[in-house]
Amino acid sequence: MTDIDISETTSAADVPWQGGRSRASAMMSKVPEVTAYFWGIKVLCTTVGETAADYLNTNLNFGLTNTSYVMSALLLLVLVVQFRVRRYVPVIYWLAVVLISVVGTLVSDNLTDNLNVPLTTTTPVFAVALAITFAAWYLVEGTLSIHSVRTTRREFFYWLTILFTFALGTSAGDLVAERMNVGYLLSVALFAGVIALIAGAHYLLRLNAVLAFWLAYIVTRPLGASVGDYLSSDRSEGGLGLGTTGTSALFLTAILGLVVYLSITGRDREQPLTP
Repeated sequence: MTDIDISETTSAADVPWQGGRSRASAMMSKVPEVTAYFWGIKVLCTTVGETAADYLNTNLNFGLTNTSYVMSALLLLVLVVQFRVRRYVPVIYWLAVVLISVVGTLVSDNLTDNLNVPLTTTTPVFAVALAITFAAWYLVEGTLSIHSVRTTRREFFYWLTILFTFALGTSAGDLVAERMNVGYLLSVALFAGVIALIAGAHYLLRLNAVLAFWLAYIVTRPLGASVGDYLSSDRSEGGLGLGTTGTSALFLTAILGLVVYLSITGRDREQPLTP
């Protein structure tokens, strides 16, 4: 699902960007273009969200509560910066995604580990919360297109949606891999297959582009989490035994390299119309 246009054509600001791009859509967006780079970094961020949370909680002995406080504070700080900038800045945007991935993981883990809420409960609860957020966003703004994220209110809806997709993805991934005993490697194959089906439905069956985007976005979270668990878990648990330290370092390095590349080349940014 590369270069997918998730715009709606119900308003001038949401006219598709290929072909007859409107002047309204040439305004600076606060999010990147949806390319292969977008999906690649997104999966890397979801993996880091899983392994970094485990690393801070267990390896550094922060504990789940302290880790949640620290990472939530960092996320709020970065989001303040993200809201204040007037355009998409790769370093700031993707740092926010990494942190919100960690926080989304911690929200789910706090409910299951500290409050003993079962995954069979947290998964549908987060699904309902996400659905309510989508409904409120659409009722207020008339679109769920990320190409329309050019105002503070739309950006608020966007990041709230992202948070719930990560929390939902964490619970759903743990439910499948651990509670249902599917295993990490089979979970990777399962979620990758679901994403392939969504892409096929979009390109071959003309599934609504906005719906296809958000479905794929949600499923990349448990996909990345399953990849992270598979790489970091001990071989006795069905993993490769790289540990949370090695896995987090590997994926953070990959994210940094891609973000630096995109910052230099601008391959994931809107190109404004020439007057």
